[in-house]
Parts: sequence; C-alpha cells; structure tokens
Amino acid sequence: MKQLTFEKRQLCDIQGRLFELALKNEYDCPAFITFFMNSRAAGALDDTYDRLQWAGEEYILEELEEESGGLKKAGMIYSAEVMYWTGYVYRYWHYYTNESSREIYETADAHTMNDCWPGFHTLDVEMAIDDLKELCRQRQIY
Repeated sequence: MKQLTFEKRQLCDIQGRLFELALKNEYDCPAFITFFMNSRAAGALDDTYDRLQWAGEEYILEELEEESGGLKKAGMIYSAEVMYWTGYVYRYWHYYTNESSREIYETADAHTMNDCWPGFHTLDVEMAIDDLKELCRQRQIY
C-alpha cells in the first residue's frame, strides 16, 4: 500500500487519542472498544468524509456517550499504550484493507488486541495487521 496521506494519519492519531481518553475517563476498556467499533461514530469515521472525522476525540467521546446512553465505567483496564495502539491500528486497518470497523472488530476484538500488543506493537502497522488477520485465520482452522 502506498503511504497514508497526512489527513488519514491524523485520523489514526485522533482515534488512538480517543481510546486513551476513554481510559482516562475510567471506562471499561474492552466494553468501550466493543461499543465504539460497532457504533455509528465508527461508521462515520469509516466513511469517505463525515464531519465527525474532524471533530476531535473529546467531541467523538461525547457522541459515543450519547449514542450508548452511558458508557460502562470501571471494569477491565488496559494500559494507555495498548489503548492508543489499538485505536491507531484499527483506523489504519480500515485504510489498509477498506474493511469496516465492525468487520475489523470481528477479526481482532479488544482482548486479541490487548493480548497481541506485547509482540505486535513494535511491528510495522501493516505487518501487525497482516499478522492479526493470519491469527484469526488460524483460529478458524482449529
């Protein structure tokens, strides 16, 4: 794949910061990730252009709060590094494969991303995505 545009890299960063902000707001990390990846907000970020793409992480979090009727507090907590990496990789994944957030989440859920972070976060993003997709294929075989 050719290099992402500056704007797409910015959106990857915004989504990474959104996931970090969810942690800072003490939301249950896997519950937040699950809700987000299946939300209207994620669908808007997947779109070619939507105003939400440039709203910033604070505003997106407010939209998610409203859409969910209240995001789950407490529960399981991931590190800030895992949260940022997961959000960034998920958005990059969309640009890399053109899969929707929902499809991406079906391949690599929150627990998979947390479990894979130690070995995958140092990889090139595209290599990490390819390895996550292969891991999913292997799980389906066995």
